[in-house]
Amino acid sequence: MRLVQRLVLKYIRTKFKILSTVSKKKAAAKAFRLFCTPQLRNKKSLPSVFEKAERLHFSLENNTVRGFRWQHPSQKKVLILHGFESSVVNFEKYVKPLMQNGYEVLAFDAPAHGRSSGKSITVLTYKKMVQYILGHYGPVHSFIAHSFGGLGLSLALEDIPHDDEWKVVLIAPAAETTTAIDHFFKFLELDEGVRLEFDKLITKVGGTPPNWYSVSRVAGLIKAQVLFLQDKDDLMTPMKDVLPIMERNYPNFHFVITEGLGHRRIYRDSRVSQQIIDFL
Repeated sequence: MRLVQRLVLKYIRTKFKILSTVSKKKAAAKAFRLFCTPQLRNKKSLPSVFEKAERLHFSLENNTVRGFRWQHPSQKKVLILHGFESSVVNFEKYVKPLMQNGYEVLAFDAPAHGRSSGKSITVLTYKKMVQYILGHYGPVHSFIAHSFGGLGLSLALEDIPHDDEWKVVLIAPAAETTTAIDHFFKFLELDEGVRLEFDKLITKVGGTPPNWYSVSRVAGLIKAQVLFLQDKDDLMTPMKDVLPIMERNYPNFHFVITEGLGHRRIYRDSRVSQQIIDFL
């Protein structure tokens, strides 16, 4: 971490400490806004394959969601879903192989990401985005979802009728929201009193407690064939959150455990990408 970043972090931590002494509730509300706000937006130049795509857009919660479509119309379709502070342009290497295998490819930047508008996002908004895409650009029966996108997709599948002919690739999904919150609170050095109010706020906003937002919770309700890829060295979505799912031995879940790739390199790895294409 550079000096400027360290100074900014120290400033933010100090602000939260002062605010939390005045009001735990106000500190929690401010922390929740920060938790839902990506600090980075991927706006790198479009790869050539994206320049050739059909441009799509729609409105969701007063934001414009922008996306791309290739090889329309095709009998089978696949939807690519990116993670937090990421963008679908990071999945450029998947587009051509999917097209070569007869897929129509759909890829959208979630609100507050990439070329879509907005400043913040919750996983319920991501879930709503998935449901909208399926309703307006479907039917879609195949998916590639990374990290935050994996959680959003999993929650969507809980409410979408589907069967074992559907295919879902989960790459290092954000399996437990409570883990993400734990990391967030540790990083900002927020106290337990603020955490209590934070959890109450999530329950009030979404109608359910933080542990409801869990891949583990919905795994047994997913009927699709699932290829679940996880790296042992992933610090953002750790292996410990995946083990309970593995231990249940769901017959439709197929696990691939890698080592040394971490949270983002895993989907860029050539062997991993080939396994994904082969699965689909």
